Formats: sequence, C-alpha cells, structure tokens
Amino acid sequence: MTANPIAETVRSLMPRARTELTELVAFESVADENVAPRSECEAAANWVADALRAEDFQDVALLDTPDGSQAVYGILPGPAGAPTVLLYAHYDVQPKLDESAWLSPPFELTERDGRWYGRGTADCKGGVILHLLALRALKANGGVPVTVKVIVEGSEEQGTGGLERYAEEHPGLLTADAIVIGDAGNFRVGLPTVTATLRGMTMIRVQIDTLEGNLHSGQFGGAAPDALAALIRVLDSLRGPDGSTVIDGLPGDRVWEGLQYPEENFRQDAKVLPGVDLPGGGTVADRIWARPAVTVVGIDCHPVAGATPSIPKTARAQISLRVPPGQDAAEATKLLFAHIENHTPWNARVTMEQVGQGQAFQADTSSPAYASMAEAMEVAYPGQEMQTAGLGGSIPLCSTLASLYPEAEILLIGLSEPEAQIHAPNESVSPEELERLSVAEAHFLLNYARSKQA
Repeated sequence: MTANPIAETVRSLMPRARTELTELVAFESVADENVAPRSECEAAANWVADALRAEDFQDVALLDTPDGSQAVYGILPGPAGAPTVLLYAHYDVQPKLDESAWLSPPFELTERDGRWYGRGTADCKGGVILHLLALRALKANGGVPVTVKVIVEGSEEQGTGGLERYAEEHPGLLTADAIVIGDAGNFRVGLPTVTATLRGMTMIRVQIDTLEGNLHSGQFGGAAPDALAALIRVLDSLRGPDGSTVIDGLPGDRVWEGLQYPEENFRQDAKVLPGVDLPGGGTVADRIWARPAVTVVGIDCHPVAGATPSIPKTARAQISLRVPPGQDAAEATKLLFAHIENHTPWNARVTMEQVGQGQAFQADTSSPAYASMAEAMEVAYPGQEMQTAGLGGSIPLCSTLASLYPEAEILLIGLSEPEAQIHAPNESVSPEELERLSVAEAHFLLNYARSKQA
C-alpha cells in the first residue's frame, strides 16, 4: 500500500480494531430468540451506540423497529454545505450452525493463518469496524469532510424488514446524498470491487399434513399418504433435471454480461467436493447473479436419531428463493405459492407462510460517487482497477433506500469475499482487507466532498 497519512493512521489503528472486533464478535447477536437470548442483540446494539458516542456522534439512538429489533443511529455533522453520506452495517449475525465444525469457538475472535475467525467478523460486524476506522483516520488527518450518518441494523440476517419499515415510517431520518452499504465484498482478496446488483429474496415455510396421527409403516405403509414423501415431491418439483430452479411462470434464462466467475474458481471458493457436478445451465455468473435460485434451508420431520418405523403425519420445510433484478419479489412469492399448491400430490393439505421478503437492487454505476470510489480504490489497492460485480445474496434495505431516496447514490463494498465463508462455520475476515477498505472509504469521503464542491 502506498504510504500516505491516512493509510499510516489506519495501520496504526489496526490493533485497536482487532480488540474492538473481538469485543463485538463475543456477542451472540442472532436476531432470533429461539436461537440466542435477546440480551445478546441488546448488548451488541449498546456497544455500537457507545462507539458512536465516543466518536462525537450526535443524536445517537437505539431505534425500536416494527419487527422487534433495534437499529443504532447517529449523525456526525460536517462542514457547512458539505454533502451527507450514510454508512450502513449490521450487528446481527447468522447462528453458529454446527459448532463441532468450527475449528475455534464461533464467538471468540481467533487468529489463524493470517485471518481473524469468528461469527460476524466479515458479515457484518467487521463492517462496523471498517466505518469506525475510516472516520478515525479522517479525524486524525484534518477532519471528516462530509456530514456522516450511521445506521447499524439489528435483524438483517432474518430478513424480517424491521429497519425497512422504520425507514418508510420516518423518511427524513436516513436522507443522504450518497449511501455506502458495508455489507458486500471484493470478488476476491486484493481485487477492489463494488457490487452493482443484489438478488431479491423471499422466505416461506411450507407444511404438509396427510394423517391424523403417525402410523405403523408395516401395517399401513404403501397405501397411507406419507407427509414427508409428499413434501419431497414438492421440493423436487422446484428444480429441473439439470438442477436449475424451475418455478411455474418465473423466468430463469437471463444472462450476466459483466465480470465472469470462472468455474474452477467457484468450485474452490464454494469447496465443492471432487467429482460433484454444479447444478444448472449457463455460466456461473448467470446462475448466481442473473437467475432465480431456490434453496431448501430447513426441514422438520422425524429425526434420524430415535427414528421409528412409522409414517409421518406432517412435514415442514423452509424455502429461500432469490430473485434477480428485474423480477419483483412479491410476484415471485405468488408464483412460488401457486407452484407448491399445484405440485402437492395426493390432495394433501398444504399450508404456506411467508416469513421474509426483500426486493432486488441495481445500482447506477455511472454516478459521481462511483468515480470517487474508483479513485479511492486505486489509492488503497495500488495497481488494481476497481471491478464491478453482482452479488447473489440480498440486502432488502437497499431497494427500500433506493425507493425512498431516488436521488441518492448507493454503493456496496465490504469484507465478505469468498474466503470469508460467511453464513458457514469458520467465518473469517482478512485483516489486510479491513485495512485497505478502511483506507478506501476514507479517501472516498474526501473525494466525494471535493466532487460536490466542484
């Protein structure tokens, strides 16, 4: 990294950043009280609020949102006439999943092979630290040249829309000239990347009931309708012979025109087992950025441990459907419901419940903010030109902000590059990426302030 005062300051702050990220990771802040106590999210929210107050933010508040979560807000006034930039991250995290698969405790930051491991290190508690580092570097080198608003969400991973609804009810709160979403990531470590598209998402639960009670599989098997077998038929109908997502009425043949994702790199990043084929058709980029994708994320029925030879009366699944820009998430949900209804066999009773939804997002990469970020990335990543990629995941707030503030320029950066393994055991962050992106964000704020003065 080319020596400059901001870069030198960020580097000097990295030990403090590690200490703070260690403290933040220690909170098991899963926004689901079936998984972790609500007090863990409350403690994480208070940590973020205290950190903002320590940086002289004003009007710091814990916002009670409609889904029961708390978002943290604060404003740091800039020079008179300066533009306003909103910085976003979230403090809630995914559950630890299979704790036995972690090589170190999931809620203890652990350094290994040059990376920092722990749930939320990259997604997205590291994003909170990224914003703090950038602001501290600016304060140490002449001051922050813009008015900064910070919003840190408390239920992003659940997709329950608390902050989106709060923003709609308080439209003046998050107004900004530019918005930096710190919840995406570089295409790979060391390659500066902004994310131009996000797939939307809908999450539903499906329950199939066939019997008044479980039955002996020897006495009744063969004629009694098996709820789990019916559910398996339904779930199988959501994919074609090649593994492509096929939902009646939902297009699935769009093509990604930008940065490509070589299959060999994807196999390595996704840790696909040797000899296992990738499902679907088209390029990898088509499949993860331009087309819908269905995933069965959970099934409730008889567990294998303690299983008895009986026919289940009921079975339940949770299904995630990602939809690309250009497809309406609400319409996709209707099509998914209709597909399941039409493909449920034996006139079994099927009930469905929507538990989350967010619209897709597409950024305007020709905006002045992108030019400011490209210049900043060149400083933080010498010799590397900023790339533009898609992201198969969803950040529902993005489409809400784009709708509320159509003139705002929205950029997505972050620490969730492929090696981070977000949402999986052994999530980690590259401290070098944290350092470089903090430098980039600081220079972006400088560049953006100058562009608005010109």
